[in-house]
Amino acid sequence: MKQPAKSPSLQKAGDNRLRIIGGQWRGRKLAFPDVEGLRPTGDRIRETLFNWLAPEIVGARCLDIFAGSGALGIEALSRGADYCLMVERDRQATSALRNNLALLNCSRAAVRDDDALAFIAKGNSEPAYDVVFIDPPFSLSAWPKVIDSLVQGQWLAANATIYIEAPIDYPLMAPADWSLHRDKRAGKVAYRLYYRNAEA
Repeated sequence: MKQPAKSPSLQKAGDNRLRIIGGQWRGRKLAFPDVEGLRPTGDRIRETLFNWLAPEIVGARCLDIFAGSGALGIEALSRGADYCLMVERDRQATSALRNNLALLNCSRAAVRDDDALAFIAKGNSEPAYDVVFIDPPFSLSAWPKVIDSLVQGQWLAANATIYIEAPIDYPLMAPADWSLHRDKRAGKVAYRLYYRNAEA
C-alpha cells in the first residue's frame, strides 16, 4: 500500500475484477487497481461470511477498516446494509472505491482517505457501528491495535458483530466481552466472527 498515487483507469485491460456474490448487485463485476498489500477476500470466504451475517446485515451500520478493493463493504451494501464507512489509505484504491460506488449508484457509503490505525485511534463521535470488518494487510500485524482502538474509541455498538481475517498461526486475543460465534480456515487464512456482549 505504498505505491505513489496515480489516476486509475477502471476499464484498462488487465485490471483486477471483483465479483459481487449476492444481493442487489449480485453478479456485478467491479475493477480495482494493483496495489501492494491489497488482498481482497475471496469469493468462497465472502459467501460463507455473509451466510453467517444474514441475520445481522440488513439495516446494519457497517465499518470496513482497511477497505482495499471494497469486497466486504460493497458486499454488505448489496445485501441490505444501511450504511458503510470504508477506510483506506491508498489513493488508487479509494479512487476506485468511489468510482465503483458511483457505477452502482450507491449513496449509502462513504470512503475515507486515511490510515486506518490513525483514523480509528482518534475515536468515534458518530453513531456506533453494528458490523465491523477487520482485514488488514497481514504484514502489519495490526489486530491488537485495531481491537483496542475500536473498543476504547466508542466505535462498536453494544451488540456489535466483528469479522476478523488473520493468518491461521496468529495468536489473536479478543476482549472478554467478545464471544466467538463462527470460525473457519481457508488455506493459510483463518476467518472468525465475534459477537460483542457489552452493557449499553
